[in-house]
Amino acid sequence: MDIRKIDTAVVFIDPQNDVLSETGLNWGAVGASVTENNTVANMERIFKAAKAGGFEVFVSPHYFYPTDKGWKMNGPLEANEFETGTFSRSGTLSLTGFENSGADWLNRFKPYIDDGKTIVVSPHKVFGPQTNDLTLQLRKRQINKIVLGGMLANMCVEAHLRELLEQGFEVSVVKDATAGPRHPVWGDGYAAAMVNYQFLAHAVLSTDEVVKAMS
Repeated sequence: MDIRKIDTAVVFIDPQNDVLSETGLNWGAVGASVTENNTVANMERIFKAAKAGGFEVFVSPHYFYPTDKGWKMNGPLEANEFETGTFSRSGTLSLTGFENSGADWLNRFKPYIDDGKTIVVSPHKVFGPQTNDLTLQLRKRQINKIVLGGMLANMCVEAHLRELLEQGFEVSVVKDATAGPRHPVWGDGYAAAMVNYQFLAHAVLSTDEVVKAMS
């Protein structure tokens, strides 16, 4: 995949405390994978390279509002998120309690996300971007190629990959700028994602390869 700032953007999924901070609600499930992949540092390297190279950067966040607790059916991960308060916010138009909460950005990412140039789209409500405006925002900027990373590898990142492919985008996934949960019964989500990425994505790249291509 030819990475050029004229038509390529970085898209990061859920660069948030609950899945990337040692104090996050999901660290017990994802911490080993995040640590082994050096996920946080690699995401920061891509943020930095993208900004230096003039590439557009998009963030697709995951938020739950109090009214979402009215959902009457949920999958196992959604049920766990509601039970633990993962990605919880006080309201759609309120930032009360947001600063440094589990739904907030990791502090080391804030200089890149809060620079007035990064496009933070509306939240995806389950896993994929079908419920937010990511595709619209990409198309309005005539972006047709995506460098994809973030959390969780086998859930939201893979769901975004599949939908973006269906929408006609060319997508590369950065294998060490993501991570996945490990479950004693269900297995290793990161390993499962890596298999599917190879079958689906136009390229599966390392952070080193992406940073080099952006320089």
